[in-house]
Amino acid sequence: MQHLDHDRLVFLALGESEADDGEARHLDACAHCRAEVNGLRHVAGLGAGTQGLGDLPDPPEHVWQGIVAQVAAAEALPSLGDRRAAGPPASAPTPGGGAGAESGASRPGRAGGRRRRLPRWAATAVTAAAAAAVGVAGTFAVLSGSADEPRPPERVVLASGSLTAYGTTPRDANGDARVFTDNQLHLHVANLPAVPGYYEVWLIDPATMRMFSVGVLNSGTGDALLPLPPNVDLRTYSVVDVSAEQYDNKPAHSGDSLLRGTLTG
Repeated sequence: MQHLDHDRLVFLALGESEADDGEARHLDACAHCRAEVNGLRHVAGLGAGTQGLGDLPDPPEHVWQGIVAQVAAAEALPSLGDRRAAGPPASAPTPGGGAGAESGASRPGRAGGRRRRLPRWAATAVTAAAAAAVGVAGTFAVLSGSADEPRPPERVVLASGSLTAYGTTPRDANGDARVFTDNQLHLHVANLPAVPGYYEVWLIDPATMRMFSVGVLNSGTGDALLPLPPNVDLRTYSVVDVSAEQYDNKPAHSGDSLLRGTLTG
């Protein structure tokens, strides 16, 4: 079974796009993709839950000192490679002796050059240091943006529309388009036919058929975020068009449209 593209799962997990019928059926049948999108949603939820942590104070100095001490203690432990390089000591008979007695060399966990487990305090120190480092890294990521710095704008949809097959394009080709208030066009397409050239995205004025290129798509299935001019008038340039283009050094529209849809909102 071919799994859904990872980038597409990210968009679905973030709620940036809705699953089409084929994707919904795949997620119902594919435990791997379903688990991945659920995991991504969990991570997104954790990130959203940290939005209110911007006013946390800096960690106290003793926290840093404890981390340094625990890491130093773990580094001071003899490495397993050093003990192996020294080689095992000569075998010694067990107290009861005899031909069937087990030699010390065959019993790991003994003293000397044989392997031994880390003491519990050392394992605890390593685990605590790792957990503290992860926690401090997460706190730093949250606190790295000063309260005086502006937060990034939220993704608010300004206009949206569905894209359907145009002309002789196979009927299962489809897509959707959304324009955010930060002048980004989010485009999702699926099942575009293979072309010898590339896919290009346009905005068209249906009254005059004037148009301008927005950008290109990397594949016939997937998502893309394309920047729009800040002064674009979506009431005029309301049609989104995806065309098949050739590598012919001609910037004009090829006339071969694959998908079209009208933005409303």
